[in-house]
Amino acid sequence: MPISSSSPSSLEARLAADLNERSREIFRQIVETYLVTGEPVGSRNLARVLTHPLSPASIRNVMADLEAAGLVFAPHTSAGRLPTETGLRFFVDAMMEIGDVTTEERAHIEAQMRAAASGHTLETALAEASTLLSGVSRGAGVVVTSKSNAALKHIEFVRLDPARALVVLVSEDGSVENRLLDLPVGLPAGALVEAGNFLNARIQGRTLGDLRQDIQRRRAEMEKELDGLTAKLVEAGLATTVGPVESRQLIVRGQANLLDDLKATEDLERIRLLFADLETQTDVIDLLSRAEGGEGVRIFIGSENKLFSLSGSSMIAAPFRDGNQKIVGVVGVIGPTRLNYARIVPMVDYTAKVVSRILERGR
Repeated sequence: MPISSSSPSSLEARLAADLNERSREIFRQIVETYLVTGEPVGSRNLARVLTHPLSPASIRNVMADLEAAGLVFAPHTSAGRLPTETGLRFFVDAMMEIGDVTTEERAHIEAQMRAAASGHTLETALAEASTLLSGVSRGAGVVVTSKSNAALKHIEFVRLDPARALVVLVSEDGSVENRLLDLPVGLPAGALVEAGNFLNARIQGRTLGDLRQDIQRRRAEMEKELDGLTAKLVEAGLATTVGPVESRQLIVRGQANLLDDLKATEDLERIRLLFADLETQTDVIDLLSRAEGGEGVRIFIGSENKLFSLSGSSMIAAPFRDGNQKIVGVVGVIGPTRLNYARIVPMVDYTAKVVSRILERGR
């Protein structure tokens, strides 16, 4: 599966050239111990697990070199070593062996997702996706999508008073969205029905964005078919219902997982900061939206992104597509930097593909 790196490859190339086989093995053991336990590892413990026996003194020399390279650090004097964020990035990009999703796991994901989507809204299926991902990680499952990306089934304009109307949008996934619209002065009595009929004749499973582009391309045709004020109503109705950030929807599940396995008071403070990050929905949506920019899975580690600069968290995310192969959202996991990347990356990737297939087949 493709993994899009969010850091320059020049660092990876330099570090790969500088590390010999012995240094790489010691570094791998430090990182893998951290990912499992969250604890620093010392030279004596490393001496017991290395495939090529080395004395603790020799291991300490290598650890000092790794520290000088910015890959590990000592959290306390005379303590073992932990990987830095740079070290984690290098490990993920250059050394990590990605696992695979088992046949049983694939069947489970498919069954859960289809059960959630069948007879329910797309939002229900996406909430199930975030719940599934939170269950296979020590993190929170997250999904971001846009209501404007849902394929439409019906549009209706309902007059509330002489100056305002309600635009009612019914999507093919069963969701309904209402938006207020200011009416042009002097609008004919039948204009609301006429505008709705005009749009409904052209929906054909299009998204709001697609429909708006189509109407703009066929402006001359619309102006011939409709009077000027009704044409303005059509354009205003579509413009009102397509907003960038406001139409983005964030679903988060499994925040309680982040409270498990805390090691120290500073861990609790880190999780508190992460909870605060998750409450800032606009920033989380912005970060997840960056994962729409490339193919495959994106991995953001710690302060590589300003959102996680204080909490020291990571995000693994992958985009999903609609039936037209257009990227319409992202699924992922947010949690501590010691996420089990090798396991979570393929799970996120496969879940995104299942969501894409559900959208393509219309559930």
